[in-house]
Amino acid sequence: MTADIRIDTLTIRVPLTLRRYGGRKLVIVPEGEGVPGRAKPTPDDTLLKALARAHRWKRMLESGQVASLNELSEAEKINPSYMTRIYRLTLLAPDIVETILDGRQPRTLQLANLMDDMPVEWHRQRERYGMVTR
Repeated sequence: MTADIRIDTLTIRVPLTLRRYGGRKLVIVPEGEGVPGRAKPTPDDTLLKALARAHRWKRMLESGQVASLNELSEAEKINPSYMTRIYRLTLLAPDIVETILDGRQPRTLQLANLMDDMPVEWHRQRERYGMVTR
């Protein structure tokens, strides 16, 4: 008895993107129907820590505890350029900060995105970081 074995190939194409996220790779699927959202919000510890530091430094400057960012960078033993870029997070739109604190930010939003030439205008921030209200 001989068996005729036939192998067919099924190809399924799924549009997706691979991104680095917090040191690991993440599969990003396109938005749209049939694509499940996040099961629950996931706060990004790196973003949370950076926001907390920026606002702590702002309080220190406003209270007169330190006279300048340069003095603060010496006290904290942090590179002044890095400190200035983190400090700019205090200029984020309040709804963006709330979204990050709640863990509802786009999966692709990382600290590096916020530190790289952040617009001052809140509506431009929302557009750049994918948080435009619909």
